[in-house]
Amino acid sequence: MRKLAIFLQHALPARLLSAIVRAATRWTFAPWKNFMIRTINRIYDVDVAEAASANLDDYPHFNAWFTRALKPGARPAHPSPETILMPADGRISELGRIDEGRIVQAKNHRFTAAELLADEAAAAPYQGGSFITVYLSPRDYHRVHMPYAGTLLETVHVPGRLFSVAPFTVADIPGLFARNERLVCHFETAFGPMAVVLVGAMLVSGVETVFGGVEIPPYARAIRRRDYRVQEPRVTLPRNAELGRFNMGSTVVLLFPPGVALDPHLSADDAVKVAQRLAVRTNR
Repeated sequence: MRKLAIFLQHALPARLLSAIVRAATRWTFAPWKNFMIRTINRIYDVDVAEAASANLDDYPHFNAWFTRALKPGARPAHPSPETILMPADGRISELGRIDEGRIVQAKNHRFTAAELLADEAAAAPYQGGSFITVYLSPRDYHRVHMPYAGTLLETVHVPGRLFSVAPFTVADIPGLFARNERLVCHFETAFGPMAVVLVGAMLVSGVETVFGGVEIPPYARAIRRRDYRVQEPRVTLPRNAELGRFNMGSTVVLLFPPGVALDPHLSADDAVKVAQRLAVRTNR
């Protein structure tokens, strides 16, 4: 069954299927959207008490519910202002050191920071640094927040496949995160550069940011760059501010340069929440 699922991901028209799902999750027909919301709530045991509103009538379609805001104070930031925060609710896929430019995807699978960022020069500052990959399941809060205050330098929309990012697929498809369609956000922070990579996936390929609106789809045929250094006023986001959201679920990958130490209590497969302690600066 697992081999069949992997085969189908290679064979099926992923963008067409994603377009169908996109339309279905935005249909405002009340019986349909309420059925979808209740079904996902039941299957994935979503914590509706955290939502800003648990009233289904407040959401015009399923995607509005899926990307719902939380109640104020539901994700308070770690009290130390020097602490780097977790960007999303979900589960840690992998984390660790970027050794010889390589990032661990899963057992026996690695890819390079240059492949992920689609840029050798942009990857160079992260040599010897660290990374973390967080998988967002359908039960999770689907907004991504800033780990640390930063000024946006550039976004890079990288074309690619739309493989599932579910754990079994990540374990079987080499270089998956560097092959899927993705949006790379480059920030400058007090500890140096920081890359936030929002990875698209089969059926769940929508990416939206607070500064650029809907970024994916449309899908890219070639690498598309947007330079925010020339924009006035500059886009500067505070620590723990919303950065963007996944319209449906996916994965976020963070890259840090040397001078950032990941929390030693974190490990692969840990369940995590936005704004908990992820790392600390060591280059003060």
